[in-house]
Amino acid sequence: MNPNSLSESDLDRLEQLLEADVFQDDAMRLDEVQAILCAIVSGPVPVSPAVWLPEVLGKGMDDANDPLVVETIELLMRLNNDIAAALLADETVAPVLYPLDENGEEYDYAAWADSYIFGAGMAGDWYEMAGKHADDLSELLEPLFMLNGMLKEDVEKSGERWFAPAEEVRLVADIQDNLPVIVQTLYNFWRNKREGGTFKREEPKSGRNDPCPCGSGRKFKQCCGSPEKLN
Repeated sequence: MNPNSLSESDLDRLEQLLEADVFQDDAMRLDEVQAILCAIVSGPVPVSPAVWLPEVLGKGMDDANDPLVVETIELLMRLNNDIAAALLADETVAPVLYPLDENGEEYDYAAWADSYIFGAGMAGDWYEMAGKHADDLSELLEPLFMLNGMLKEDVEKSGERWFAPAEEVRLVADIQDNLPVIVQTLYNFWRNKREGGTFKREEPKSGRNDPCPCGSGRKFKQCCGSPEKLN
């Protein structure tokens, strides 16, 4: 396999291949693939390519000897290695994002966040693996649940108060701007756990019965600290 980092032309080629007929419109988009791999390389335990490749490529894996499939897999493995190297070096990863409108004024952060959470689930229950640091992990993941709308949906279903529109816009914009740092922080969280280190908090820890720091008004254990968030 080519050990070199992906160039811009390589990424363009991968993007084209993911839309090839051999995948029967079943392969994920490049933004979704990147998000999944960010979660996989960050997580508590390794996830084999034999597990994530079929999820990414879908029906195309039925013809694994097809030259286009072989080329796609090689590029995906190189992308995986590039992401792992960048996060290990604390370089952060700039998210690949697709516009939601023709003017390119809004981008699909929700799809990126959804895919990251899906990728996290491939390693198992992150909360369970975080052990005594599960509450810390919940707070680190909360921005992603804000981006993909799950947090708002849960609050509205419960009939509880959500942020005022202007405040919601401000919070979401701040999360979008800081997404690379959020992803890097999640990687560092699990790296510290793997190395036996201690996760350092910048703010006081939220107890299970304390109000959730996301501002939903619910108890932490019923909101961002709920294990169902990642299952």
